[in-house]
Amino acid sequence: MINKRPRVVITGMGVISVLGTSLDEYWEGLLEGRSGIGKITQFDASDYPCQIAGEISGFDPGDYFSPKEVRRMPRSSQIALASAINAVKHSGLPDEMAKPERAGVVLGTAISGIDFTDKTISVTREKGYRHLSPFVGLGIIPNFPAFLIGRQFQCKGPNSTITTACAASTQAIGDAAELIRRSAADIVITGGTEALLMDFIIGIFAKMQGLPTNYNEQPTKASRPFDAKREGFVTAEGAAVLVLENEEHAKARGAIIYAEVAGHASSSDAYHMAAPSPDGAGPARAMQWAIEDAKLSPQDIDYINAHGTSTQLNDKTETRAIKSLFGEYAYDIAISSTKSMVGHAMGASGALEAVACVKAINHGKIPPTINYEHPDPELDLDFTPNQYREMDVDVAISNSFGLGSQNACVVLKKYSG
Repeated sequence: MINKRPRVVITGMGVISVLGTSLDEYWEGLLEGRSGIGKITQFDASDYPCQIAGEISGFDPGDYFSPKEVRRMPRSSQIALASAINAVKHSGLPDEMAKPERAGVVLGTAISGIDFTDKTISVTREKGYRHLSPFVGLGIIPNFPAFLIGRQFQCKGPNSTITTACAASTQAIGDAAELIRRSAADIVITGGTEALLMDFIIGIFAKMQGLPTNYNEQPTKASRPFDAKREGFVTAEGAAVLVLENEEHAKARGAIIYAEVAGHASSSDAYHMAAPSPDGAGPARAMQWAIEDAKLSPQDIDYINAHGTSTQLNDKTETRAIKSLFGEYAYDIAISSTKSMVGHAMGASGALEAVACVKAINHGKIPPTINYEHPDPELDLDFTPNQYREMDVDVAISNSFGLGSQNACVVLKKYSG
């Protein structure tokens, strides 16, 4: 007799984003089509070709942590742990897991702790090693946010960190689901975090010619996925955390179930460090494999939350990949890029977008792609321009494609017991 694999459900979500520091603020901002992009204030960017970014405002780490804890946590860890606290509260789980060895953490990030890395290097070079703080030093480790979450909730099962660039948190959600599927955990706290608005990071992206340069005086117009006048991605910070559970575990405790993680997959272009393969074959494979993993067909997909970075190459390649996989049905799928409003939070983007998919499933509303003003003849799909759309969503997929030829896709499904 073959045992059926456990179903994986979502029972809690928490978000710290440029649209607000709560789940409701985030969702309301998306439906309003409100941009969270503005002038950079975290450093003097006046000499940079791109002077705008998505900065979180209204987040006070003192609402969650003691002054000593705040000093010992990089910003990426602060927003990750705060999001996890909100997600666990949303799930109705206790502050400490009843069966710690059956609870795990899988978090995605690209370069978590970069602010502490910068601080550590500066202190070492300017003042010498005697002035170093061991706590700041530990904060540069990429798995620090996952450790903090595991310690906070006494998750003593698997704990891992995925660092596949911009695909990291989508892949983290998939890996978290897999732990539950193979009965290695009953609960996994997953998602992603990023806070990399540093001068040298913006400088690197500017040197790569990946950032918009003609919207410094119109920052809310800068992120314009699939628009013919798109110039580049807008760097942003943010964190989103989801609580995944074995369906039977969730039902036994009377949890509210918001959606099901039905399938996931990842692939590689094996092509270029920064540019996607022009044929779109890698992203198409990730989507195809994720849909197959969910035991669905392409025609079952109602909504795609696109990677949609607002770069010339990415948007063209993703459109090509969607057409390649879905054929004529591609024109019937609602697609949107919420990066048009929240910017590109790198390793946290996939988790932010997964939450948007879950909310779309729950509320029957597709978030818009704002700033879609000049249609690109090559990009002729339904990108839900400028206003949200009311529509039943039974199945959504979220795409994330990262530097280093990384591709990831997760399939989220309306829950039916």
